[in-house]
Amino acid sequence: MPQNKEIIEKFYTSFQNKDSKTMLECYHEDIEFSDPVFQNLKGIQAKAMWMMLIEKSPELKILFSNIQSDGDFASADWEADYPFGKTKRQIHNKIHAEFQLKDGKIINHKDNFSLWKWAGMALGISGVLLGFTSKIQNKIRSEAMTGLTMYMKRKRLL
Repeated sequence: MPQNKEIIEKFYTSFQNKDSKTMLECYHEDIEFSDPVFQNLKGIQAKAMWMMLIEKSPELKILFSNIQSDGDFASADWEADYPFGKTKRQIHNKIHAEFQLKDGKIINHKDNFSLWKWAGMALGISGVLLGFTSKIQNKIRSEAMTGLTMYMKRKRLL
């Protein structure tokens, strides 16, 4: 069984290379993923989210660092740079990821970042002024989930 640190490194190296197939081989079939936008994704939904992000973001650049591993748990810091789809505003998102591993695969993945800061970068002044409100954050989440559902239907993953 590969070391947990190596699995996390393989996950992010594949992400950098926009290789969703290899990236998702690191995920357990019962994967659970959550971040401030995509909350509580399970199984194929979590995998499809990464496939969609890679497919829709040809200019995406990923850097990762500080991979730590302790037993069945691991963490990493990573940064994503990309133009946001709707507005084409440049995003530079700093993320802290926490993982739980089982049977040599990631079974739980939680990304943490400031949705308010992200909204400011993605939406401009309205995101800066209102990005902390539940109304704006819930709208961001709703639109993201609608996009994921449409992607999964188009790819016949549902």
